[in-house]
Amino acid sequence: MQPTSPFPLPADPGPSAADRIRAAALKCFAADGVSATSLRAVAEKAGVSIGLVQHHFGTKAGLVVAVDEYVLRVVATAVASRPLPPPPEDSLGELGHRVTSIMTDHPEVVDYIAHAFIEGDTIGTTVFDGLVSISSTQWNQFDEQGLLRPDVDRTWAALHPLILVIGTAVLRKQIDRHLPEPLTSPAQLHRWDDAVAQLLHGGLFADPSPPTVDPAQRVD
Repeated sequence: MQPTSPFPLPADPGPSAADRIRAAALKCFAADGVSATSLRAVAEKAGVSIGLVQHHFGTKAGLVVAVDEYVLRVVATAVASRPLPPPPEDSLGELGHRVTSIMTDHPEVVDYIAHAFIEGDTIGTTVFDGLVSISSTQWNQFDEQGLLRPDVDRTWAALHPLILVIGTAVLRKQIDRHLPEPLTSPAQLHRWDDAVAQLLHGGLFADPSPPTVDPAQRVD
């Protein structure tokens, strides 16, 4: 049982009108894309007048800027708010966990970015380039530690994990039809995360196991 405060506390005001409008815009943009969403649709989703939307954000372009800033904060907080562990710790797995946390906690952000990738919006380029920078740094560290196969193409080593993640985000509704429950459920995200890590480690990292001996040369 929570103790009663001896001081009178004001009620929590909750999200502001601007916050509610921005959240409604994000949901509309994530579902239908920016170009197909009107200010009136956002106002109806937020339960406010179109005049209030214009009061806080001016134009649709102003609303898009506010949504983009929020999305970048979500991605940056999840992925880059603290350094990834250096090799030989599993920084690849840690980055995967951070990305899946966005899908768990902010699925509308993932859907919005997926639309941005397809439509070529600036926010998509910004997110993609930031992820490439993080991924390239990781693979440079793996190479410096001698953890990669010598024939690995370093450019594609950095791009392939992002393609797996982005492709999954874009095709999520189709992928859901082939899973026992939605991809955003904790069990399926964990399963996907493990499958991606297994694929990357198996295809790109040096094999730590001893070499196979030809049975004809084996000495018992």
